[in-house]
Amino acid sequence: NKHAIIKLNELGKSTREISRELKIHRTTVTRYLKRHFKLQEKLKTATDRIEILNLQEDITKAPKYNLGRRKPKKYNDDMDYEIDQILEFEQSKCRELGDSHKQKLTILQIHEILVSKGFDIGRSTIGNKVNEKRNKKREAFIRQHYEYGDRLEYDFGEVKLMINGILEKLYIAVFSAPASKYRFAYIYTNQSQDSFLDSHVKFFHMIGGTYKEVVYDNMRNVVSKFIGKNEKILNEVLLKMSMYYGFNINVTNCFRGNEKGFVEGSVKLIRNKAFSKFYSFNSIDDARIHLKNTLEKLNESSEIDREKQMLLPYKPKLEIGSLTEHFVDKYSFVRVENNFYSVPEYLVGKKVNIKKYIENIIIYSNNNLVCEYKKIKGYNKYTIDILHYLNTLKKKPGAIRNSKALDLNKKLKHIYQKYYTAKPKQFIDILQKYKEKNISEIENILVEIANSPSNMNNTELC
Repeated sequence: NKHAIIKLNELGKSTREISRELKIHRTTVTRYLKRHFKLQEKLKTATDRIEILNLQEDITKAPKYNLGRRKPKKYNDDMDYEIDQILEFEQSKCRELGDSHKQKLTILQIHEILVSKGFDIGRSTIGNKVNEKRNKKREAFIRQHYEYGDRLEYDFGEVKLMINGILEKLYIAVFSAPASKYRFAYIYTNQSQDSFLDSHVKFFHMIGGTYKEVVYDNMRNVVSKFIGKNEKILNEVLLKMSMYYGFNINVTNCFRGNEKGFVEGSVKLIRNKAFSKFYSFNSIDDARIHLKNTLEKLNESSEIDREKQMLLPYKPKLEIGSLTEHFVDKYSFVRVENNFYSVPEYLVGKKVNIKKYIENIIIYSNNNLVCEYKKIKGYNKYTIDILHYLNTLKKKPGAIRNSKALDLNKKLKHIYQKYYTAKPKQFIDILQKYKEKNISEIENILVEIANSPSNMNNTELC
């Protein structure tokens, strides 16, 4: 319309004719024409380059209506006071909960509170006022630049997947290197210290070196205790790991996710790229394979090969396990994380030391290795080695038929039921004789002996 007004005027048409043709009020037409002529006159006499540029912009730009100066008609001091009280309550709540944003009142909720108190006001007006009060002091950020090998950022992210038809909440440990734009992630069933440490060992082993600094937020695996407002006691195991690998620990300020913004964005990116389309898997291992393939595609454009040259030297895998003492019950079991593992029967009633790792446990007695197991996943489950009970079974051969040790080994149970139901003592003697072999070899020996002619003849005579 502005362009049309000026062009019609240049064609010699009057204000009244322009108004009639464009269906715009005459005063509006007059206002635009007067402003245009005024700017043109200023341009003729202007000599300063910046002044000329500003005049050119004013002449050519579209009309802009300044609505910001219009004051709300219904908004008053009482409403302003109520909003201040609500926001003050919100700040107090966040200090107590230790959360600055996740439970913050929404504009809609604040509007509902005001309406419930009898105020007649629109939501948009309240929204503008609340945003104005919340953003009085906007924070400035400094863009960062990092050299290769200097900085690595770490975080945990949640993901929900269907595993073998069951919905499970899992956790992704994510490493991001801002300089090379490289990302690594691994899926865990929890955010425990074991998972936290294992993710580091996996990453440093995979990457073939160590970064000079690793950046964390204030998660429990990093900070054991806060002292005052700024002092923090770091987790002892994390300190041991940093000493071994040689990296510095950098912990962000509370509620300042932007201080490790690259990994914050990486968590969202990886979760979206890997699991927005595919979320159902037969097992967690299948989900891990899918995640690995997704990361390979994401990292195709990274500069990790150049960054690897600047890393601290590689060190062998660090194995940090927690050492605990456990009592052996009358069934020759030790209970670890609510699951049960068998130990040799001579340890019944005694105490053993167990070193727990992320995927396995090692059992010691008097500093001597007793046995090692892969850690059980679940609750109230058993792992039993039947060879731990041979002396007791020799005394009570009838007990083997319904023993849990036999029941948990389906193949061994099948062999017993097929060949040795009437000969439990022979079954136990064979286990005793070949106990130094692994269980698969023993199973084969049991079948061979059962099918041997001499054994079959003895059976017929019996």
